[in-house]
Amino acid sequence: LKLTQKSRLSTMNKELDFIKDMFDRIAPKYDFLNRLLSMGQDIIWRTQMVKAANLAKNSRVLDVACGTCDVALEVNSQLKGHSQIFGLDFSFGMLRLGKQKLIKKQNSNIALLNADALNLPFNQQVFDAVFIAFGIRNIIDRQRAITSFFNVLNNGGRVAVLELTTPEKGILRSLYLLYFQKILPIIGSFFSKHNNAYTYLPESVLKFPNPVEFSKIMKKAGFENIRFKPMTFGIVTLFIGIKP
Repeated sequence: LKLTQKSRLSTMNKELDFIKDMFDRIAPKYDFLNRLLSMGQDIIWRTQMVKAANLAKNSRVLDVACGTCDVALEVNSQLKGHSQIFGLDFSFGMLRLGKQKLIKKQNSNIALLNADALNLPFNQQVFDAVFIAFGIRNIIDRQRAITSFFNVLNNGGRVAVLELTTPEKGILRSLYLLYFQKILPIIGSFFSKHNNAYTYLPESVLKFPNPVEFSKIMKKAGFENIRFKPMTFGIVTLFIGIKP
């Protein structure tokens, strides 16, 4: 049976509410679990992501699904404060922790907004770069989200997408799936006290399109010179695209 438009929207809204609630609840342990479950690699991945965007000084940057502001702070660090950064997230819990980080670091050039990727509160052509790290797989309508990133970028601007992916084959894939589907949910639920969050994580990653297919989504949105780079044996992939 085909869902009506109203039914599809209702289903999407329910899933959005679940994801938002999940991130609000795991926010206090989010940074700790990122470091623990990735064995510290998430810091390296974000650093490489920002470097790959090749930002010029005084760039205006948007960090979508900014979480606790790790990417925004990395941008600020690499540009030595010569930037204007907007961090956007639909989770108040994540933004609250991000704000605490900014206050602690006495950072004044990162502004935080509560909004979602499908309804960006900006005019067209205002940013030099858009980043999204570990957030695109949580967005149901990825095509619409990537197109919205394209619209808010200046001509020549870059989008950088960092996402968890699945190694394609071999014993590494088997070991990865064992860790990801069996061990990670146990560790995650123990520390976060949220039983569903770290069961949802592997499910969402396994459903995420392979790099070639995701690149097609970027191309359809209008991006050119699209390239992707698997990192750490393919468990993470970095995508870069340029708005012509």
